[in-house]
Amino acid sequence: MSAPATPAQAAVAAEPPVHKPSLRKRLVPYWLLLPGILWLLVFFVLPMIYQASTSVQTGSLEEGFKVTWHFQTYWDALTEYYPQFLRSLLYAGTATVLCLLLGYPLAYLIAFKAGRWRNLLLVLVIAPFFTSFLIRTLAWKTILADGGPVVGVLNTLHVLDVTSWLGMTQGDRVLATPLAVVCGLTYNFLPFMILPLYTSLERIDTRLHEAAGDLYARPSTTFRKVTFPLSMPGVVSGTLLTFIPASGDYVNAELLGSTDTRMIGNVIQSQYLRILDYPTAAALSFILMAIVLIMVTIYIRRAGTEDLV
Repeated sequence: MSAPATPAQAAVAAEPPVHKPSLRKRLVPYWLLLPGILWLLVFFVLPMIYQASTSVQTGSLEEGFKVTWHFQTYWDALTEYYPQFLRSLLYAGTATVLCLLLGYPLAYLIAFKAGRWRNLLLVLVIAPFFTSFLIRTLAWKTILADGGPVVGVLNTLHVLDVTSWLGMTQGDRVLATPLAVVCGLTYNFLPFMILPLYTSLERIDTRLHEAAGDLYARPSTTFRKVTFPLSMPGVVSGTLLTFIPASGDYVNAELLGSTDTRMIGNVIQSQYLRILDYPTAAALSFILMAIVLIMVTIYIRRAGTEDLV
C-alpha cells in the first residue's frame, strides 16, 4: 500500500497542466520583427558594406574602380584632412554645450512651470521642423547680415571684440566666421536637445522635490541632488542627438561659413560630387563614424547611465 501524498505533492497534482504555445505562436514575434530587420539590411547594412568596399578601391571614374584592398587611403585621408576633423568636433561640441545650456532651462520650464501652456510651448519647440532645414539655415544669413540689427547690437555691447580675440569672428563681420556656423548648428539642433530633456524631466515625481524641501534643502541643492541626477538620461540622449548629426553636418558650414570654416562633411560632399574621388570619400565617412563611435562609447560610460530616453 503506497504512502499518502504530502501537501506539496497534492498541490502540484492539483495544478492544471502547462500547455506550451505552438510553434506558430512562438514565431509571431519574429515575423513582426522581420520588416524592420529587412529594412535595416537593405537601407543600412548593405550600403555600409558597399561603402566599405568602395573605401579600399583604386581607379578613377573614367577607368572604373576596382577593389585592391588599398587601406593606405584611410591614412592619407586622415593625415590630409585632420584639421577638418578637429574643426568639426570642435564646432559640434560647442553647439552641443550651447544647446544644453539653452535647452535645459526651457525643458525645465515646460516640465514643471508651464501648466496649461505646456502643449503650446512644445509645439513652438518643434515648430522649426515645419520648414525645410535649408530654409532655416538661409534665414540665419539674413539675421547675421553685415550691418544688420544683430551685428549692430553685438558691436554696441563690444561682444564682437571678445569673439574676434577668440578667433570666432573677423572684425565687425559675423557671416563666414566660426561663430555663424556654431549659431546655425545650435539653432538647427536645439529641438533635439529640448525634447529628450523634457521627457526625462517630466518623468520625475514632484513629491521628491517636496521631500527635499521638507528636509530643508535649498532649491539649488534640490536641483543638484535630485533633479539633475534624475534627468541624466535626458541629458545623455539630448547631447548624443545633437553632437552626432552636428559633427557630420555640412549645410551650416556651406551656407554660413567660408573655406576657413569647412567641416569634414563639406569635404566628404566635395569628394563625392565634385572631385569624384569615391574611395577617399568613403574612407573619410568611416573614419568619422569610428571617431564618433569611440567618443560616444566613452561618454556614455563616463556619464554613468545607459537608461536613455
